[in-house]
Amino acid sequence: MHIAHDPDARLRDIGMNLGITERRAYDIVNDLVVGGYVVKTKIGRRNRYEVLDHLPIPDAKEQGRAIRDLLHLLMGHPGNLAL
Repeated sequence: MHIAHDPDARLRDIGMNLGITERRAYDIVNDLVVGGYVVKTKIGRRNRYEVLDHLPIPDAKEQGRAIRDLLHLLMGHPGNLAL
């Protein structure tokens, strides 16, 4: 959610926002990059992250739901869900 809200966020900021270490934030983001759900682009000395929200939610009970549906719900935009 943090990356979807702020693609230019530093791992330090993500960690602080979530109450975890920067290293743990790195591990989580790296897992999402390796899994193909987030794209990391180097811009100068900073990274920019993009959530590929069109991808399906893995192992979703209800097939046909995309990550964007979950993000909209968690970020308080349930009106954007196509239920």
